[in-house]
Amino acid sequence: MNISEPITTKQPDSTTHPLWQLAFRSFFLSATLASAFSLIIWLLLLNGYSVFGSQDSQILPGTLWHTHEMLFGFAATVAVGFILTASQTWTGRPSLSGRPIIIMMLLWLSVRAGLFINTENSVSIAIIAQSLWWLIAIVGFTHQVVSAKNRRNYLFVFLLTALALANLSMLILAMIEEFSTALHLAKSAVLMFTLLMGVVGGRVIPFFTARGANTPQAAPHTVIELMLLPVSVLGITFFIMSGFVALPFTPAPLMILAGLLHLLRMSRWYSLKTIAVPLLWSLHLSYLMMALGLIALGVSYFSHSLSFSNALHVITLGAIANMIFAMMGRVSLGHTGRALTIKPAITVLFILMVIAAVVRVLLPLLDYSLLAWNISASLWVISSLIFLFVYWPILTSPRQ
Repeated sequence: MNISEPITTKQPDSTTHPLWQLAFRSFFLSATLASAFSLIIWLLLLNGYSVFGSQDSQILPGTLWHTHEMLFGFAATVAVGFILTASQTWTGRPSLSGRPIIIMMLLWLSVRAGLFINTENSVSIAIIAQSLWWLIAIVGFTHQVVSAKNRRNYLFVFLLTALALANLSMLILAMIEEFSTALHLAKSAVLMFTLLMGVVGGRVIPFFTARGANTPQAAPHTVIELMLLPVSVLGITFFIMSGFVALPFTPAPLMILAGLLHLLRMSRWYSLKTIAVPLLWSLHLSYLMMALGLIALGVSYFSHSLSFSNALHVITLGAIANMIFAMMGRVSLGHTGRALTIKPAITVLFILMVIAAVVRVLLPLLDYSLLAWNISASLWVISSLIFLFVYWPILTSPRQ
């Protein structure tokens, strides 16, 4: 499945600025900006500075605001930008561009502003804007794949809908001060992202590896592929349920099994052949971190030394963030008609993000949690600025 370059089914309107011609351009840039801003605010909060004013008027506590912005202001924005862009190649039909993208960006900015102001009225407006943002994205994508009878990608309709429901439910629960349940849905959304990564990564990483590292393209293993999706979905479903009803079992075995299946799957991908190609090893490493993170989550149910939160950050920082930067780096080149050759600064970005993940996971085990948070967040901010410096001119310029 080639997503390196889009199928051009319709010439872009010459009066439309390149930034609005396909979703990946504005979504990648805005999401990266949002992640840097959110982490700077988070660093201030962690170090005792007041950002949101009186706690009495706050709707989202600092932790919930940080969690929401990193999951939905950053990760979900990039995911939607990627899917809306890749869908043009998957279906051979034009994706959203021009006015719909501008409207989505205005809605996105309204959400960011409303949640940052963080009052009852502003968060209410943010919920409405977020609902409309998801509606445009899901309806636009669904129309594409259904009209093209592209059944292979119907799964993304359900994944996007699940993320939208988790997002909106999380905000509504915060409005009624059900903070623990809202955080549970945030954790559930992280697991949904592993499902999304598994689907996308399983399709594109072997393909990219074959092209970029001159290896044979690994064929899917029938048994692994048949087991992986239902095991993952069941594990996520039981985890979501565990936040609302008392289950006679934990989702831990399913999490561990899903992680092991991912490891078996990627053992066929010639990962060691990618070491000389940053655009490839970054994808392989992030997929490995996802598999290890799922196993760590399962183990955390039975371990006193490994917390669920720490295991979760193996996924959020080690897997999701690293895969996002790797995919943004690749897609931004391929979909603007440029060679898949990155600048040395982007290799530095990948290395910094790996260090951030290792620090965030290991230092808390040595009782240096605050230091871990400060170092990992700072490295992410630096990485975001590197991405913006390198890719801003690319994403705001016409396709070559």
